[in-house]
Amino acid sequence: MTGADERVCVGVLAGAHGVRGLVRLKSFTERPEDIISYGPLTDASGQRCFEISLNGRARDALLARIAGVNDRDQAEALRGTRLYVTRAGLPEPAADEFYHADLIGLRAEAPDGSVLGRVCAVHTFGGGDVLEIAPETGETILVPFTRQAVPAIEPAAGRLVVDLPVESEAGAETGAADEP
Repeated sequence: MTGADERVCVGVLAGAHGVRGLVRLKSFTERPEDIISYGPLTDASGQRCFEISLNGRARDALLARIAGVNDRDQAEALRGTRLYVTRAGLPEPAADEFYHADLIGLRAEAPDGSVLGRVCAVHTFGGGDVLEIAPETGETILVPFTRQAVPAIEPAAGRLVVDLPVESEAGAETGAADEP
């Protein structure tokens, strides 16, 4: 990130709950309830600010009331709205922890310093985070976000090092050979 005014997505409104204007809110914060403690929540444009109070839980989401939203239709109209806070409002991550937003845009380099591309996304598929790296040309590269695959991360320098496995002609990673 280049400035304290840059915003980070911390949740999404997942639809209405009931008929009195409650919404289901999916939080992307470590402790879901903390979503309302990092400062004003805005939409993607930053133009619309939401005053939110939490009212419990429903399955995998928080239940919330948004000021000015009083019925199911108004709540449902907000479905899919992503909620953002300023990066400056978030606590600094612990050592060896990173916000996804801080990784996106970093230059990805091989151990020899050659540029592989830029981190364009961070995906969480359940088995661990995966970096998506967009090279200048060609298809994106998916790299597991592990210490082995990404041994150095230097956000202040705008870079990270990616140690890609070497592949054989058959496309399999080199290493222990299968016995015939």
